Amino acid sequence: MATLTTQHAQWTTQEGKKEQESNLWNKWLAFADSQASKKTMWFMVALMGQGVLFLPIPALLMYYFDAPIYVLAITLGLFFANFIAGMGGSNIRTTLSLFALSIITHLIMLLVFIL
Repeated sequence: MATLTTQHAQWTTQEGKKEQESNLWNKWLAFADSQASKKTMWFMVALMGQGVLFLPIPALLMYYFDAPIYVLAITLGLFFANFIAGMGGSNIRTTLSLFALSIITHLIMLLVFIL
């Protein structure tokens, strides 16, 4: 029985430096990757931060500033998204990005309804 041998293609490429973009998103991902060993701590910080700081915001906005009910829906949606992401075992990038999204969203809601 004859054995077939194949030769792999050897493509010549230009040797050059791959330029690393240094933008805000890449810096955020590098920070998130550096925090991978502290994933449980970040889950607890996100959970406590959501529960203590962000869950009272809809009551404040709806009672004092006549905000619509979707403020409550957004807050609860972000809270449970953080909770499910942390309990579901998602990676640190997802956990930190959801927490940052929650912070930004709640700050925007406060600015929109108070100012």
